[in-house]
Amino acid sequence: MTSTRTRTAAAALLAATALGALAPAAAHAASGPAAFPAPFTTAATAQAREAASSPATLHTLSRFFARSGALKADAARPRLAGPSVTVYSLTPGFVAGTPGAPVAAPRFVASKAVSADGQVASLWTVRTTQGWKVVNIATGGDETDYVGKAHGRGTVFQEPQIDAWYVVRDGRVLPLDPDARRAVGKGGVSLAAYQRLVHKKYGDKLPGSAYDRAGKGGGYDGTPAPPSASSAHAATATTSTAFAAAGAATAAAAVLAIGLRLRRTRRARRVAV
Repeated sequence: MTSTRTRTAAAALLAATALGALAPAAAHAASGPAAFPAPFTTAATAQAREAASSPATLHTLSRFFARSGALKADAARPRLAGPSVTVYSLTPGFVAGTPGAPVAAPRFVASKAVSADGQVASLWTVRTTQGWKVVNIATGGDETDYVGKAHGRGTVFQEPQIDAWYVVRDGRVLPLDPDARRAVGKGGVSLAAYQRLVHKKYGDKLPGSAYDRAGKGGGYDGTPAPPSASSAHAATATTSTAFAAAGAATAAAAVLAIGLRLRRTRRARRVAV
């Protein structure tokens, strides 16, 4: 599902502000990783969905769906489809090998939107000091689709650096998409084996590492600026929609997965706002 869509390189690079810098640790499997943190509450998810279905968001969605010229914005008639879900992402503590660190933690609430002509998009909503805000629109419905694919058996999470989706079930990390199958094989791996795998890949690229200090995380020097009005417009016209430029760096830090500043060379479909 993910391999055929374009994706943006920003999607895994900006969370250090929200999560804090972690120095690389010696590789070892965290003995008995902590249980997954609870998903966002029913009340919080309802608030996030309310933000995702607000008139302002639907107006922006109409422009998003009309960006290719296939239909006019006033004909898009976007609507939310299916439930809004908590999206979990790989944690830097687990990568570092911190004892008891959970493999993944909640990062944002995703809601699927559908246009009148069948286009699909995912709305990312985060809790800010001003309440729940939509901070990104991404093409496709990966976020909600993969959670649904697990049928409530285990916890679904994303390894954003390679855009891979997994479910943790009975102490094993099982793949849900082709990227994940390439990483852990069709039958998946134990949590301990997965920890060793991600530590090997990302352990020297955590915030505060030499890799990070050298500014190699996707070209960012550690202080990414919010997009300007013109860059936000350009993002809308291509693959994603920037909402308010003010506070964009904070929103991106809150929403974007894991504090690993890793250069991504594969195609991407998301633009942080």
